[in-house]
Amino acid sequence: MTTYGIHASHEQIHPSRLLAAVTRAEAAGFTAAMSSDHFSPWSERQGQSAFAWSWLGAALQATNLPFGVVNAPGQRYHPAIIAQAIGTLAAMYPGRFWAALGSGEASNEHITGAGWPAKPVREARLRECVDIIRALLAGEEVSHRGHVTVDRARLWTRPTEPVPLIGAAVSVATAKWCASWADGLITVNAAPETLREMIDAYRGAGGKGPLTVQVHVSWAPTDDEAFAIAYDQWRSNVFAPPVCWDLDTAEHFDEVSREVPRERLEKVVNISADLGRHTEWLNSYAELGFDRVMLHHVGQEQDEFIDTFGAKVLPQLR
Repeated sequence: MTTYGIHASHEQIHPSRLLAAVTRAEAAGFTAAMSSDHFSPWSERQGQSAFAWSWLGAALQATNLPFGVVNAPGQRYHPAIIAQAIGTLAAMYPGRFWAALGSGEASNEHITGAGWPAKPVREARLRECVDIIRALLAGEEVSHRGHVTVDRARLWTRPTEPVPLIGAAVSVATAKWCASWADGLITVNAAPETLREMIDAYRGAGGKGPLTVQVHVSWAPTDDEAFAIAYDQWRSNVFAPPVCWDLDTAEHFDEVSREVPRERLEKVVNISADLGRHTEWLNSYAELGFDRVMLHHVGQEQDEFIDTFGAKVLPQLR
């Protein structure tokens, strides 16, 4: 059975309101949740970007949902600190936490002033971080010198069971690479043929574990309202790599997204007032083989979306 969860977007919503949203989502019938982890929003119109790790502790305590987070260790975050954060949450809430690891975006990582490495360097750095985090979670003392440096680190508080480290990918090549180290794969909604290629690349290279897709959704009582929400909040997110990786401020994203055609936005956000259409879209991800479908309503107001999808969409999903 496919699990349907809700995505908590820290870039768009104040953390107190976001906590209320995930508790409402659990009551409405969503059975999982995941969180972004950004230092900067994608647009000044979004206007938020709270610290995910503080919020995750509150969210795990306030609900009974399993949670995941998408994180980029290696520059803004030292991998030993991320291992400690993962280990603490997993020790407190056994079996309810997973972390998806990716190579990051300049909009979050440039704050260190260390420069933004090329993609191959970022991937090599991520691979080192994965090994460091796994070793620390397993109870080993770690010293390492490479793209990151670790000196005699050891976790004293650890979970009693392994924590899944998921590979985050938005391309077929990255999905295939993730198969060499990940306990599962997470991506974002795209054309069905692209998603099928990513799944085949991951599984074909020996990739194991659950498949997760984060689905950007815009729903409102009318199509015009749904489009207006998506255009205001998510048109700065239509750009494929390397643009989305390499722009480094919300101001830059707003400048390049001043004029975005409707059809381009509709390629990255499922926009419709028709709940039947949304049901079809969501069922199609299950048919492709995704084990977890995480819904991200791109509007800043979540309550009506949560209540409506909980009552009228979730019961229709396979």
